[in-house]
Amino acid sequence: MVWEAVDGIGVLGSLALGGAVVVVVWWILRALAPEDLAQADEWRYDVSRMNALRRSDLLYRLFFPAIQILAKLNRAAWQDRLRGIDREIQAAGISRYWLPEEYLARAELIALLLLPLYMAVCVSYMGPAGAVSALMASVLTVWFLRRSLRRRAIDRLVSIKRRLPFLLDLLTLLMEAGANFHQALRQGVREFAGQDVAVEFARVLTDINMGKTRVEAFDSLRRRLNDDEINGIIGAILQSEQLGTPLSQIFRTQADVLRLKRSQRAETIAGEAGVKMLLPGVLVMISTVIIILGPFVLNYWLLGLGL
Repeated sequence: MVWEAVDGIGVLGSLALGGAVVVVVWWILRALAPEDLAQADEWRYDVSRMNALRRSDLLYRLFFPAIQILAKLNRAAWQDRLRGIDREIQAAGISRYWLPEEYLARAELIALLLLPLYMAVCVSYMGPAGAVSALMASVLTVWFLRRSLRRRAIDRLVSIKRRLPFLLDLLTLLMEAGANFHQALRQGVREFAGQDVAVEFARVLTDINMGKTRVEAFDSLRRRLNDDEINGIIGAILQSEQLGTPLSQIFRTQADVLRLKRSQRAETIAGEAGVKMLLPGVLVMISTVIIILGPFVLNYWLLGLGL
């Protein structure tokens, strides 16, 4: 009887394990399937946006329900911070299909997926108290992913501002040579292909081709990047549209302004370098004095002890 019960438990365990494997395989195949979400009459753009994310991001496709649940929680808990995350997503050049709450949910999901690993490592070394450390490691994972987004946005803005004067110079030369604004912008985007500044101005060109006015297209650029220097340049362009000032003249002036600001920024960094190097210089000097005088002081001390 005992052996029959053991055999029955073994069979049930095997069936449960086989069923779990089938469910997991079915879930993975369904998540990786190429079909899109069904379109409805309402929220058609939102479904298209989700389908685009499902095609471009594997994690979003695999854990779509979990990301949606976390996104709803983020909308309720972090509503005041989502606007800043959205600006950073736009400035970092990440797919415009991401909503800020979904991008934050993706970071939280990565932390949750890493939590078992953190638990295994921390508990094995620290015992039951390691569970707290594992939870803190998950929170820090979200913080690092959030910080990496901010760092990526800053680096991309710096890259755009470095190349922007050269693009404005090229637009000025092309327009002074007889090209209109659309032709000059198209040629400038082609010449700077592969660079962040070309990507942003290509979106401006696309907006204009889709029917937006220059003012609306450049205003969209200003809202995407949300940088003081770039906002000043775009503000001057928008003002020239209202006053009728030639764009070539505005581009030349703003290119000179950008170069002047970059030179001032370089001088500021060079001036701060001396102050920042003061402490390491003092430490190096103290170390040198110890290395030179240390043996003499040690010998004198040993002689005083009669050794």
